[in-house]
Amino acid sequence: MVTRVTTSGNYSAVLTNLLAAQQRQADAGDRVSTQRNGQNLKDYAKSSELLTAMRTVQTRVGVFQDQNSLIADRLANQDASLVRVADAAQSIRERMADAIASGRVDGLVEDIQAQMNIAVDSMNASYSGKYLFAGGQVDTKPVTASTLADLTVPPAVIADFFKNDDFKVKAKLDDATSVTAGVLADDIGTDLLTALQTFQTFNQGPNGPFTGAMTNAQKTFLEGQLASWNTIRADVTLIAAQNGTNQKRVDDVATDLEARQTSLTIMLGDITDANMAQASADLEQASLSVQSSAYVFQTLKSSSLINFLR
Repeated sequence: MVTRVTTSGNYSAVLTNLLAAQQRQADAGDRVSTQRNGQNLKDYAKSSELLTAMRTVQTRVGVFQDQNSLIADRLANQDASLVRVADAAQSIRERMADAIASGRVDGLVEDIQAQMNIAVDSMNASYSGKYLFAGGQVDTKPVTASTLADLTVPPAVIADFFKNDDFKVKAKLDDATSVTAGVLADDIGTDLLTALQTFQTFNQGPNGPFTGAMTNAQKTFLEGQLASWNTIRADVTLIAAQNGTNQKRVDDVATDLEARQTSLTIMLGDITDANMAQASADLEQASLSVQSSAYVFQTLKSSSLINFLR
């Protein structure tokens, strides 16, 4: 059998090789320039379902990361406020102990008022324009008492000074972990304001006011108050510790989410990211093929079977 050799057949074969080499060159060039194996899911037909699923998971993890960042900031602000309330309770206790030791109560009322201001301001702390300890009433200041005198104005019911409701913020940290991040002002300050009310009632009573040298009645009263302030400080510190436990859980989940995000990024990269060494080699090889095919095509143009038949 004799294979027919024609000029048109040779042109067709060489042109086909040239176009194929140019396509390989373009594909390799795209991989080198974009560092990707494709531009859309169509280019990853064999792995499209896997890529879609992985990107869905990656988006979900990203949402959890954003939410956890907000929760972590909230908990950090709550911690700072709770520590200030506990410190204020400790300072009141120390000021009373100092007065007992010195036998004088000069400035005692003013010092306790200053610590009350710190405690109330801390319970009225806000984050992103919303009150932290107000429950669901985020636009309403949770503690309305501002002075010792407020605490003894009839009917002077301590619960009336708190405007928070019972709602506590809960957050889902990931698919399996949730925390109760909210703390309520009345949980923090009911005992504190009650003790301050007791102090102010005594200060306004027949054995007051607290000025100058301490009387026996005042000494007995203050000595009886020390244990209460120890308990108040301890209780607020316990709430702060529980808040700290939630901070630790958020940090642990954040670390896990970061690891999952990194793993997903690597897995996606294994599918979508080009092997640059291979892509560069393919580009070089395709460029040589284009040059060779072009040279053959150019040579064929200057030759003809007619020249051999003459």
